Amino acid sequence: MVLGAAESAVLAFDVGGTDLKAGLVDTAGNVLGLRRTATPHDPLRPGEAILDAVEGLASEFAAEFPGHPAKAACIVVPGIVDSDTGVGIYSANLGWRNFPFGDKAAQRLGMPVSFGHDVSTAAEAECRFGAAKDFRNVVVMVVGTGIAAAVISDGYPVRAGGFAGELGHALVPDPDGPSHTILEAVGSAGAIARRYSDKAGTPRAGAREVLERATAGDPLAARIWADAVDALAFSLSQCVSIIGTEAVVVGGGLAEAGEGLLQPLRSRLDELLDFQRRPIIMRAQLGQDAGLLGAAMRARALLPAAKAASGTGAGR
Repeated sequence: MVLGAAESAVLAFDVGGTDLKAGLVDTAGNVLGLRRTATPHDPLRPGEAILDAVEGLASEFAAEFPGHPAKAACIVVPGIVDSDTGVGIYSANLGWRNFPFGDKAAQRLGMPVSFGHDVSTAAEAECRFGAAKDFRNVVVMVVGTGIAAAVISDGYPVRAGGFAGELGHALVPDPDGPSHTILEAVGSAGAIARRYSDKAGTPRAGAREVLERATAGDPLAARIWADAVDALAFSLSQCVSIIGTEAVVVGGGLAEAGEGLLQPLRSRLDELLDFQRRPIIMRAQLGQDAGLLGAAMRARALLPAAKAASGTGAGR
């Protein structure tokens, strides 16, 4: 995939809870020396441990590809992220609080560094190159063990200092009681597996297995799957009513269900909406490399040629 030519290569780092993906992206948009390594977990210095790995990978790329010197970089991470200040506000899984990734990475790497949220950055790539490229009002929802989302409004990412897009923690009706719970506790792949196993009294099945059992006529599996679809549709109906969402891009492990998820989700959302437009609901196209491609885009925007073309300076 071509990300747009410029005079220099860029570094892209996509930090996940389990894996850290890294690549050197040349002027033609080719990802050179793609690396997938275990994400370092250090409870005493969680942010610095990530930067240790980033610095080491940058040195490896410099030695392996001397003809493609990197002049800018981007690091994207999960959790609550303030991309304007370059600060990782909070990560429940990786352990940092208010860690200044942008400034510290720039000092270590000796180049401009952009810093952002992994799902938001992946969403920017989907909106430029992938499933959402023809739309300006988009929710990109990654549904796996948990649920994370990014919101694009009139073509611009809604960040709110890192607190926008926390769809997984939005309240939804609790299918097991009269009150409410969060979307992630019902609609995620992890929740589907957990709820079915708990209610069936069997060893924990995966979400894919629950769908297979539902399709084969298992009434409990069908109910658990329907509960997940109801919860997802409820949250998306709020997005449509509040921010006028015209397209929903679904990624993550649950998206592997394809039309087994998307078709009932479309039908249920249609039932919940009234006069509002019905958003197009589709599967993400860029897969697991969307965050890395988005990071390369953001790093490229820091280069002098990109700044001159836009007429503005690029922030973190």
